[in-house]
Amino acid sequence: MDEDKIIDVPETAQLEKLIKQKKYRRDYIKIIQNTISSLIVVAAIAVLIATLVLPVLRVTGNSMNPTLTNDEMVICKKHGGYKTGDIIAFYYNNKILLKRVIATEGQKVNIDTQGNVFVDGIALEEDYVTEKSMGECDITFPYQVPAERVFVMGDNRATSVDSRSNQVGCVAEENVVGVVMLRLWPFERAGRIN
Repeated sequence: MDEDKIIDVPETAQLEKLIKQKKYRRDYIKIIQNTISSLIVVAAIAVLIATLVLPVLRVTGNSMNPTLTNDEMVICKKHGGYKTGDIIAFYYNNKILLKRVIATEGQKVNIDTQGNVFVDGIALEEDYVTEKSMGECDITFPYQVPAERVFVMGDNRATSVDSRSNQVGCVAEENVVGVVMLRLWPFERAGRIN
């Protein structure tokens, strides 16, 4: 028998250090997994809210100048009532357009040669329009808005193609995405939209 054989046993301090390292690594991996899981849940909730309740839209084009300009980001409130003067988002030819509500079903719209807009015989106060214009217009005035439709116009009247044209016409209520509420981008113009 070999009684002189020495067994190398690690010291207690070394064992404690190894145990601490293993525990630290296990805890670190657990924190990373929990963080990733939390981020996935938050992202899923954000996507649901953005899709179902408050869609974020990017403005393209200049038809809503000066109120909204190209490449701005806005938040739209879905499933809410809208009234004359509100900016709504609606589906048109697989795109979402942004225009201002001028009249709702049953109301009569008239536009004179100077571009002044009248609804049910009353001139609209349109401080959001910088230049009045007839624009692209191929409908006959006075025009009565059909049932379950909305008459919309862009704030940049000279360039906007909207309900004054048969190309777009009045917007069916079922195509309305919602009311544009807030500007997110650019930050210096962020805030409520009127």
